[in-house]
Amino acid sequence: MFANEEDTIFAQASGVGKAAVAVFRVSGPACAAALEALAPGAIFPDRTAVLRTLRNPASGEPLDRALVTRFAAPRSFTGEEMAELHVTGGRAVPAAVAGALTKLAGLRLAEPGEFAWRAFLNGKIDLSEVEGLADLVEAETEAQRRQAQRIAGGALRRECDAIRGLLIDAMAAIEAQLDFSDVEDAEGLTSESVRDAARRAVARIDRALAGARSAERLRSGFVVVIAGPPNVGKSTLMNAIAGRDVAITSPFAGTTRDPIEVALDLEGYPVVLVDTAGIRDSDDPVEREGVRRAQERAAHADLTLWLDDGCGTGDGAVAGPTLKVRSKADLARQGPGVSTGDAEFAISAKTGEGIDALLAAIAERAVEGLWSAEPAVLTLARHREAFSSARRLLAPLVSADLIEVELAAEEFRGAAAAMDRVVGRIGVEDVLGQIFSRLCVGK
Repeated sequence: MFANEEDTIFAQASGVGKAAVAVFRVSGPACAAALEALAPGAIFPDRTAVLRTLRNPASGEPLDRALVTRFAAPRSFTGEEMAELHVTGGRAVPAAVAGALTKLAGLRLAEPGEFAWRAFLNGKIDLSEVEGLADLVEAETEAQRRQAQRIAGGALRRECDAIRGLLIDAMAAIEAQLDFSDVEDAEGLTSESVRDAARRAVARIDRALAGARSAERLRSGFVVVIAGPPNVGKSTLMNAIAGRDVAITSPFAGTTRDPIEVALDLEGYPVVLVDTAGIRDSDDPVEREGVRRAQERAAHADLTLWLDDGCGTGDGAVAGPTLKVRSKADLARQGPGVSTGDAEFAISAKTGEGIDALLAAIAERAVEGLWSAEPAVLTLARHREAFSSARRLLAPLVSADLIEVELAAEEFRGAAAAMDRVVGRIGVEDVLGQIFSRLCVGK
């Protein structure tokens, strides 16, 4: 999947730009030789941070005073000989260090995710932990961080191992039935124990599946669509919540065509706010397409804010959970003829009136929609599909009056294989590239 895996790889693992410190990772068989070339004669004790002067191997010119930690194999992130170089941040020093590393024999720049790939190959992390690590890098809210940290810490692997243990025990009981079928009480050894093992495995699978939907939504965010007729203040509300001009506002109807998204962090949970085209009948084919997209996004949203300025320009007919919002509340007090109707909230995007209360209501809905009673471990569709596949194989054993042990053994093997696919023990070649490509260079 990557270039020659016998190479020693390096990369800047920290962000690029002005910073106090930049971190480089080096991993592979030529790691010790690279340290000797950069700091001739220096000693680097295992797993001990030491301050050393790094020099250009070609000229001997000092590059920087660096804090260097060497990790002897296999006690490193990748399981290989590895080192981390903490140098002065910014642009010039990291560029000089990268240039020096590039010129060393046997070293090359790492590809995105290659350090994690080597860790996976060397048994330091499993596939589910790699996915958790990728989610941890991408996490933007506290709830996302907690969920990703749980998976990166091995929660899904432990759940898979626990279910697999039940299945292996059942398979052992079946083997005993087959091997000792002539023993007088062999039937008593297995039939009910097989059914009970299937029952317990299915119960654990069901608990994991119960939190799968909320876990996946936590990764992608709670989607809130702002909908309503033209010129009721949808884009103005979007800009007010975002705190910047993300949508064009205009007194002319039909300004917004394509949905515009903004990511929010409400109470530590991710919310995706979507501004949409004003819903009305139109002869303009482009605007009609915008209206269709608005209605489609509202139909699939977790929550729709239906805005109405009280002038009777729309009836709020959208599918799904909806909060009715009376917009332009500041104008309602300036004269007769404007009604709040049955709106649950009255806001003014111009003055900020009512927006905090509206955001609090959205946050409450998001927490309800994303929270799960069971700690979520199935965060991706790939996980859910594997657990669902195992359940389909085991369900007939739970309800069967008579268990044919030869067939039951195959069902247990298939369910155990599904658990192994989740953690990457078998049959994951088709998804490896997609998973590791999510990681950045240096991971």
